[in-house]
Amino acid sequence: MSEMITCTIDGVEVTVPAGTSILKASKEAGVKIPTLCYHPDLHPWASCGMCIVKNDRSPKLMRACATEAVEGEAYITGDNEIISVRKAVLELILSEHPDDCLTCGRNNNCELQTLAADFGIREEPFDKNLHPLPKDTSTPSIVLNPEKCIKCGRCVHVCQDLQGVYALEFLDRGENTRLAPAADVQLNDSPCIKCGQCSAHCPVGAIYEKSEWEKAVAAINNPDVHTVVQIAPAVRVAIGEAFGLESGSLMTGQLYTALRRLGFDKIFDTNFAADLTIMEEGTEFIKRFTEEQESLPLITSCCPAWVDYMEKYSNDMIPHFSTCKSPQQMEGAMIKSYYAEKHNIDPKDIYVVSIMPCTAKKAEAQNCDDMFSTGCKDVDVVLTTREIARLIKMSGIDLPNLPESDVDSLLGTYSGAGTIFGVTGGVMEAALRTAVSKITGETLPKVEFEGPRGMEGVKEAELDVAGQKVRIAVAHGMANIETVLNTVRAAKAEGKELPYHFIEVMACRGGCIGGGGQPHGADDETRAKRTAGIYQDDEKSVVRCSHENPDILTAYKEYLGEPSSHKAHELLHRSYRNRPVYNK
Repeated sequence: MSEMITCTIDGVEVTVPAGTSILKASKEAGVKIPTLCYHPDLHPWASCGMCIVKNDRSPKLMRACATEAVEGEAYITGDNEIISVRKAVLELILSEHPDDCLTCGRNNNCELQTLAADFGIREEPFDKNLHPLPKDTSTPSIVLNPEKCIKCGRCVHVCQDLQGVYALEFLDRGENTRLAPAADVQLNDSPCIKCGQCSAHCPVGAIYEKSEWEKAVAAINNPDVHTVVQIAPAVRVAIGEAFGLESGSLMTGQLYTALRRLGFDKIFDTNFAADLTIMEEGTEFIKRFTEEQESLPLITSCCPAWVDYMEKYSNDMIPHFSTCKSPQQMEGAMIKSYYAEKHNIDPKDIYVVSIMPCTAKKAEAQNCDDMFSTGCKDVDVVLTTREIARLIKMSGIDLPNLPESDVDSLLGTYSGAGTIFGVTGGVMEAALRTAVSKITGETLPKVEFEGPRGMEGVKEAELDVAGQKVRIAVAHGMANIETVLNTVRAAKAEGKELPYHFIEVMACRGGCIGGGGQPHGADDETRAKRTAGIYQDDEKSVVRCSHENPDILTAYKEYLGEPSSHKAHELLHRSYRNRPVYNK
């Protein structure tokens, strides 16, 4: 049991574990200290100065995010002096920040704007000192607008510490300090893996997704185009936040209705393709486990940011990568082949829109030759959860009060296994539900596998499957994967038994529920609620395993033949290549 200390925050006594910051201790006391640079996902570095406090024995100001609370101390968090200093800090930041809130994507959802309103700032006492810097629009996923950067450092720490990518850093010094890709190259030429965690953690409008909603609207309004939309599992438990609902609110039926009202011709669900992925990936795993153990471990390929990272940083692992496309791309390929043939539509006349929690999906849909398996792009445009929320609002649709409706058949029905793809460990658990059933030839009495669940950065488990040991690992947050991969490399180099047979990787903390395109403001509390919503969707599903989804069985019977067939490989699988960390 950890040592506890007792201190006083603005007259309120609070007991917390030793080592707790004053900021966290204040929260326990019901006191909210303003912050800009601090984020609970990251180690504090005290750059902004908004969280200053003092104790009752000294006039010295301390930064609450990076200062530990001390036994017996009494802290003051909001007297006139502290409020005056905080206001001055805000005014100085605003003196270097553009005043274009109305046209900023973070309008009404900007931490700097909120604090300026909270502190009643109505005038700017300091002369404007803007730093005109060009936008970086080089990637298909995210945009950097360094002119709006407040130098809080969140994006840099996320990219370097949480993701281990080192694509962003601060260049120059003093008032010329600026946010830029590493080596001062264009972002698309940097190590960036397009995960969007920088944009998810930015408190202002300095980093945001490359918006493509206008392309989707143009397709909807074109009478010669057949528009089809798919939604990812994690979108349904996060989009409600943009409409004032609790995190984790399950909005599947309402979202189907909203998409119909927007004018899409067909509403499908990426969860169907998640089930399809399990059929292909599960078959791949069974073959490797029973016949080709030298090709183990099998590593999942659903996350495009992880694929990008692997091709740049860990391309020695390409032989271990599943050849399955992501569910997004499988769904697009099936829409432009199976669905197109069934309804006698030319694939070139079909426009597929994906609603994703992820910015890397934008790059995935555009940049890989394998994503043109039907003679045209599998997926035409990708919108993030944030983009579709804005489009729904713009169209005057009241999402929370819509009636629920059903997904369209053929490529929409999904199992509980398909929906848990949205959380860390979900792909692994879904695969195990099918793989174990296929290996044993038995119906599982209990489909839940607890080993892959939870928020630990790396999760390990060993399962007994028909008398054989299956060792698994689940990693989320890119910085954690190197630990897992180095364990595999060491075992291979020393000729030891493999530590894992099956590895799942998700680039974002919590998996897709914490994706770079989800509503802003996510922390582990938010992620936990979104995760609970995903498991709720699983538990209420009549069918819980991918291989029991009737539409999946029909697709194989009518079109694909069987998992890993020649046609399945043409449409649903891909290849990988070594890529440099920096493009020249």
